[in-house]
Amino acid sequence: MTATVDPDRSEWDVIVLGGAAAGENAAQYASQFSGLSSVLVENDLLGGECSYWACMPSKALLRPVEVVSAGTHLPGVSARLDPAGALARRDEVVNRLDDSSQVRWALNTGIDVVRGYGRLAGERTLSVSRPDGAARTLSARHAVVIDTGSCPAVPDVPGLRAALPWTSRDVTSMHEVPARVVVLGGGVVACEAATWLRGLGAAEVTIVERGPRLLARNEPFAGTLVAEELRAGGVRLHLERSMSEVRRPDADDTGRGRVHGGEVTVTLDDGTVLAADEIVVAAGRTPNTDDIGLQSVGLSPGGYLDVDDHQRVRGVDGGWLYAIGDVCGRALLTHMGKYQARIAGDVIAARAGGRTELPSSATGHLGLPQVVFTDPEVGSAGMTEQQARDAGIDVEVVEYDLAALAGTWVMRPDYRGRAKLVVDRADDVVVGATFVGAGIAELVHSATTAVVGRVPVSTLWHVVPSYPTASEIWLRLLEALRAQRHAALAG
Repeated sequence: MTATVDPDRSEWDVIVLGGAAAGENAAQYASQFSGLSSVLVENDLLGGECSYWACMPSKALLRPVEVVSAGTHLPGVSARLDPAGALARRDEVVNRLDDSSQVRWALNTGIDVVRGYGRLAGERTLSVSRPDGAARTLSARHAVVIDTGSCPAVPDVPGLRAALPWTSRDVTSMHEVPARVVVLGGGVVACEAATWLRGLGAAEVTIVERGPRLLARNEPFAGTLVAEELRAGGVRLHLERSMSEVRRPDADDTGRGRVHGGEVTVTLDDGTVLAADEIVVAAGRTPNTDDIGLQSVGLSPGGYLDVDDHQRVRGVDGGWLYAIGDVCGRALLTHMGKYQARIAGDVIAARAGGRTELPSSATGHLGLPQVVFTDPEVGSAGMTEQQARDAGIDVEVVEYDLAALAGTWVMRPDYRGRAKLVVDRADDVVVGATFVGAGIAELVHSATTAVVGRVPVSTLWHVVPSYPTASEIWLRLLEALRAQRHAALAG
């Protein structure tokens, strides 16, 4: 049977509620590799947040800033940034918010697409409100997969919502660069947004973060190095500060990504007053579970969906309901959501085929790779030192200056960076790694391989890095670890 949009049928083997990147993968793995029929139910653009308002557009905005920065730090090279050209390239990357290519991919893969807002309506059943106001009921023979994602959280600060702040969607979709911007938050979105806003020409960028450092989920030195570079680039930081009031009497909602009109003033808890043309809220996310019919299957709306290592939602009899991506709260990263989707799809196919040995997502979650595309970049895999200690692991840690490598010196003579390994002393395997510096993103996969594969340190000695590259950091870290161990024995 040929896949179609809004097909005249009501039953499939697998229904995926939400057509973001993870949902697409779940449908693909449940159907393409096993012969099950599947359908994506999506009310917005197929491809979801990552494709149009998060990963892809943000990296399209950050890439030209990165290239210009690299040229600035390399003698003999000059580079300049054209903001209009960068925004135009961003538009190309997000396909001008047109999901026709994503729809074609789904149909060519054999996946049906139903447009509309879907809600659970009982066991293996969805009620879909169509764009034209009509409603239809869909049923699944085997499974329903929830991939409704998350949305930006807006803190309950007096006047903040009335000021019509930008969220991550607005700042990645902006049509013009505001001259003065205040960014609320100190996590990944806040730091990346501050990087591209300043790089694209915003004259004043200010970060307000309630904690003592940026990127609090990473090793402490990561936030320190990023903060130093942001400050050096002209970004103002107000750490351990919160907003007590926001005022924008002339707020005018003129469309996403456009300056809303009227100066906004932000008063901090210490009395400091900041004036800006736009305020960006990057203070975390909340799962989209309030209005997806969870009550119909005995679950409470709101909050993350609790899943097991097969991505099945706990508390639902029969094991037919699955959750993947942001909505299950295990790791709010697109690549991890897609991994969960592959596992869920394989589990559904295995159970439909009567197999009892089911794939598990436990191993993949050991790696948790992530890159923060600031300048410097921050890359990590596995656990931080503190997370490992909190997990009861007897850890051994080693750090090394990335600037001491020949490869990074060739890249930038004024290179700044740092790397750290967290080693499980009992099993002598790496359980965590962090790299901070320009061009370190590609180091993360090797670290993820070491963590997930539980590669012994004795084996890593024989993984020879190319010279002169940043990957030589692995050798230097292992040498530093050896020196630490010899010193401990000698002492």
